Amino acid sequence: MTDVKSSIKTAKSKSRTLTSLDTDAKNRALESMAQALEANKEKILRANAEDLRIAEEEGLSNVMLKRLKVTEDKIDVMVAGIRDVISLKDPVGETMSAMDLDDGLTLYQISCPIGMIGVIFESRPDVVPQIMSLCLKSGNGVVFKGGKEATNSNRALFDILTEAVDGLVPKEVFVMIETREDVNALLDLDEYIDLLIPRGSNEFVKFIQSNTRIPVLGHAAGICHVYVDSEADMDKAFKTALDSKVQYPAVCNAAETLLVHKDVAERFLPIIAKGYIDNDVEIRCDPESMRIIGGKEASDEDWDTEYNDYIISVKVVDSLADAVDFINSHGSHHTDMIVTENRKAAMVFANAVDSADVFINASTRFADGFRFGKGAEVGISTNKIHSRGPVGMEGLMIYKYVLIGDGHVVKDYVGKDAKQFKHTNVDSKLEMF
Repeated sequence: MTDVKSSIKTAKSKSRTLTSLDTDAKNRALESMAQALEANKEKILRANAEDLRIAEEEGLSNVMLKRLKVTEDKIDVMVAGIRDVISLKDPVGETMSAMDLDDGLTLYQISCPIGMIGVIFESRPDVVPQIMSLCLKSGNGVVFKGGKEATNSNRALFDILTEAVDGLVPKEVFVMIETREDVNALLDLDEYIDLLIPRGSNEFVKFIQSNTRIPVLGHAAGICHVYVDSEADMDKAFKTALDSKVQYPAVCNAAETLLVHKDVAERFLPIIAKGYIDNDVEIRCDPESMRIIGGKEASDEDWDTEYNDYIISVKVVDSLADAVDFINSHGSHHTDMIVTENRKAAMVFANAVDSADVFINASTRFADGFRFGKGAEVGISTNKIHSRGPVGMEGLMIYKYVLIGDGHVVKDYVGKDAKQFKHTNVDSKLEMF
């Protein structure tokens, strides 16, 4: 407990120095990180191979093995993600708004880092460079706790990246902890950790949410839907419904349920069923879809299940309204998609579906920070406060108010002869550095 608390306390203190670093200094550190990954590919792959060997011996599921595996292409994506963060605008000290309260009395709303971020994740080693790069650019310290199945991969990446920034930024702002006892200690450190970001299974995220006083950003499940409307283009419906499920099923933005309007079910279901079967997807059907394409009968549980696997549940619905009601009742408010050529239906769907991401004629797999142009991704949030959807650097920022006056006092604005506030929005920026 003492070591964890001490290292996190130091990291938080040192992270305050990141706030005053200029953009060029942070970008030089980020470029050093990118180059270090490129130069150490073999070291990373060896560490990951050892994790995979142990995981296979211990019977880790295929879904988790896919998340755990690092390839040369994945390292290239990590490098590209860091360089995308370099290209992003520095958010620290940005003037969000300015208002003249009176002559010579101006109120500025200024963006600033949240402070100390805790990231607890399962399986995916690429979380380390993604979030470290975003935290560095946004001026936040970060403590990582990865799953034991990725211990060697996480440690290799962390060591490579922290060595790369040493001398450019204070490397103490980055901390990695590794034991279960460390996690329990971390969850109690609300004095030092300002935000927790858990990334993993439904049960894992719920455990974190239920066992800490620290604010938590994230989502407990990714139960995403594709709805094929009565006025859908069949080719678009096939491509997007297939991609949403099979492009990479072991992730939270993959589709788990396909809803099809009754007017196109006879035409569309046989086509998409063949596509799914050709890609080894198991289909679980409601009675009406089973009548059309056969398959396995869906249970009540299936409609509320995040498979993260080559499985999809299928249901025929009577109307757009029924589809929306079903999604809002059974979805996880993550990402849901409609296929339709009817703009009014698309807008009704977009307005009525209560999800962080609502897509029209585009695969649910686009729900991703990198694809949204955020450089990399902190996580995906279904929260309704602070940040929602794929979260990039904006999820690591908060703001403060800076008021600049010239000897102004409140008593001049109180009483019978009080001065009146102007409250006029102005186009003015406060140069913080």
